[in-house]
Amino acid sequence: MDLKTELLKSIWYAFTSLDVEKCGKVSKSQLKVLSHNLYTVLNIPHDPVALEEHFQDDDDGPVSNHGYMPYLNKYILDKVKEGMFDKEKFDDLCWMMTMKKNFRGLPQGAMLSERDCFKLFCLFNLLSEDRYPLVMIPEEVEYLLKKISTAMSQEWDGKPLEDLISQDAPVQESDMSVWTFLEHMAAGRLLRVTSAEAFSLALNEVFLEMYHNVLKRGYMWKKGHVRRNWTERWFVLKPSSMAYYVSEALKDKRGEIQLDKSCVIETIADREGKRCLFCVKTHTKTFEMSASDQRQKVEWTQALQTALRLQGEAKASLHFVLKLKRRVQREHSHRERSRSARSSGSSHARELETKRREAEEKERRKQKEVQMELERQLKEAESLRESMQKLESALNMEIHARLEEERARQELERVLREEDAKKKQFQLLQEQQRALKCLSPIQEASDGSPDEDTPSALHSACQELQDLQASRQRSHQRLEEVQEKLRYASQHVKHWNVQLNRLMTPISPGGRTDNRNLSKSMCPKKEGALASNEFISKYKMRADQNRKMPEGSEMLEEQLEAAHLSD
Repeated sequence: MDLKTELLKSIWYAFTSLDVEKCGKVSKSQLKVLSHNLYTVLNIPHDPVALEEHFQDDDDGPVSNHGYMPYLNKYILDKVKEGMFDKEKFDDLCWMMTMKKNFRGLPQGAMLSERDCFKLFCLFNLLSEDRYPLVMIPEEVEYLLKKISTAMSQEWDGKPLEDLISQDAPVQESDMSVWTFLEHMAAGRLLRVTSAEAFSLALNEVFLEMYHNVLKRGYMWKKGHVRRNWTERWFVLKPSSMAYYVSEALKDKRGEIQLDKSCVIETIADREGKRCLFCVKTHTKTFEMSASDQRQKVEWTQALQTALRLQGEAKASLHFVLKLKRRVQREHSHRERSRSARSSGSSHARELETKRREAEEKERRKQKEVQMELERQLKEAESLRESMQKLESALNMEIHARLEEERARQELERVLREEDAKKKQFQLLQEQQRALKCLSPIQEASDGSPDEDTPSALHSACQELQDLQASRQRSHQRLEEVQEKLRYASQHVKHWNVQLNRLMTPISPGGRTDNRNLSKSMCPKKEGALASNEFISKYKMRADQNRKMPEGSEMLEEQLEAAHLSD
């Protein structure tokens, strides 16, 4: 933004403040007063006749802004040169003219002073858009508020600004005017301020940085050129110069270093009891300085490098460069959004057609999936019916095997009872035979002939006992065969029961263990042919009896052999 554009923004406020009827025109007498004030504050030789000569063809009616612009450009703005006037006084003149008419004043208890409002007015003009009426977009408002928050060492809170923009319709439609901005700032709707003094100090720092183009300021030690001693000075760095004063009051200026693109910044080793040394080399002199610490030294050298870079680019203001960059970025983003909108608009029909085809394809796939699902369910139903039939057959087989096992057990028990009775009979006969043997000499002496019936009965009992043992062996073998058949039938039932459960409750990936535990906890009481606790306990008892049977049979065989030997 050039000097002329900057001045026009403030003059626009002064001109519109004279437009009492808001018709866009101002009387000649008021324009004479305005022009005289502009001549004075801009240090331009005043030509009172020029205004009359310029509008000599007009009547006594008011002059519009467009009618006043040629005179303003020719007789005032074209004669202005940067550095020949105090811009802050110029803006103060325009501010005093416009605030009387447009500014509502500060509310009671406001954190802002009138001087703070003037500084905000100047910063607003600096960041406003280059169109009339002057407004500032929300992005630039946020940028300014962030700068003030940083200067106050306060964390930025963007919620008040977001809430205000979302609730204030005029701000959404036409951005923010300076009077709206000042009103919201005074009411504390844009920035939370806890201390008026802290806000004024922070605002002044931002004002110096952005409005007066102060890149950095602070105390440093400077080495003299005549006496060669070190003296502490207050330095103020701008893009074109680096002035130094006796104190920060800026009353006693001791000198100024003119900067251009040929200047060089160099670091110097510590010496003469001074640390953090660096120098600025110009065409004629070398200025040696000492910062308070290493951080300040780095900040000063970086600020000087920035000033030299701006000189090389022929830029007078860092914040003007930054503002242009932000504007370029916004325009680039806007173009990208417009391009995206156009491309999306042109491809909208294709997207609709694609979506329609995708919907049709999705519907076809859905119908096919439904058909496949129905076929799968039908197949599962057939498999389930077949598995149920197989399970029913296996259950019948298991029931039949259990019945056969029970009959075989009963037969084995009967044979065991008969064998036990026959064994007792055989033992009784053996005892009788031994008794007869003891009495045989006496009986032979008395009767003269032995009793032959007892050995014959013993032999017959022994033969019957052997037959019963053989029958027991056959019954035991039959029981084992039936038990093997029962085990096979139980395994068959278990297999088809598992198949049926799988068909009725399909196992999901990773859910095998959960389903197994769930089936155990939810399984009803096992009864009938599937599992009989009574049968299992009875089977264990009979197995123990069968293990004891060989021991009894061995003893019986030994007795039979003894009987044969005795015979």
